[in-house]
Amino acid sequence: MTNETFAGYANLSLYSAMAVFTIAMVCHAIYLAGLLPARDRSAAKDATSARERELVGAGAPAETVSVPAVATAEGTPSDVPELSKRARSAAGIASTTTWLGGLLLLASVVLRGLSVDRWPLGNMFEFAVMGSMFTSLAYSIWSTRRDLRWLGLFITGPVLLVLGMAVAVWYTEAAELLPSLKSYWLVIHVTVAVISTALFTLAAAATAIYLLKDAFQRSGRASVLDRFPEAPSIERTAYGLHIVAFPLWTFTLIAGAIWARQAWASYWNWDPKEVWTFVIWVVYAAYLHSRATSGISRQTAAWISLAGYACVIVNFAVVNVFFVGQHSYSGL
Repeated sequence: MTNETFAGYANLSLYSAMAVFTIAMVCHAIYLAGLLPARDRSAAKDATSARERELVGAGAPAETVSVPAVATAEGTPSDVPELSKRARSAAGIASTTTWLGGLLLLASVVLRGLSVDRWPLGNMFEFAVMGSMFTSLAYSIWSTRRDLRWLGLFITGPVLLVLGMAVAVWYTEAAELLPSLKSYWLVIHVTVAVISTALFTLAAAATAIYLLKDAFQRSGRASVLDRFPEAPSIERTAYGLHIVAFPLWTFTLIAGAIWARQAWASYWNWDPKEVWTFVIWVVYAAYLHSRATSGISRQTAAWISLAGYACVIVNFAVVNVFFVGQHSYSGL
């Protein structure tokens, strides 16, 4: 097949992935909607149990006492099977289509690489597609070890948004690399940056859910978040993801400096991209430090981590487009 044919199939795989992720997002939403009546039934059951206990205290037969729902290790009530059949089916379809979407993105990345005879990370479009691929596959692989259905909507939604931006705004025709990018460091430096960005995305989604659940719990208001894992468990999950992502971003910063020395004869040039990469590192380092400091609340540390992810977004969507420098390789 010709390079043009590979490029056409790469785009077809990308569009198919977007359609599949749309289905996954809708099914994840249906699953979350199904948690609401289940929560209401659980509350009604607890109220009934309380009334029965009062009757027992008044002399009613002890056999009328029912056992309330207990929390599992993940922090979700054990009466999850009370979900409607539609919600359970939607969760299964969401899991399958999320896997399928990630694999279609993998096919798109491979075909894009074949169409240009290089590693497909030469511009913003290719970075966005590969980043979405790593994010969706990392979530799917992680889901085989833990029940993460509560997180699915907050992963497939942003992935679909990024893919939409990639197609509508950042799309670049398959072409050869600029001379300064023709280096094995492209594979090393940029790939690690994409992987760490994907992990930061998963961590940011979990952190946002943690802050929302914590806020609702403090206010005493009921919400669908009541059916999610307990807030401390979600926060620990986000922290674990940051622990993995931060060393990868540190490597990205160091590898970029080494590549800069080879390409531009200097380890550091105060290029906008270099500066923002370092800013991201500093903010996430501040998060990890605050997370390990006893005098700082987990909520404050979580907000710092979200500030770090905001810097990641600025670095990709703003610096690449509006700042002129030695890293002006967006392809736009």
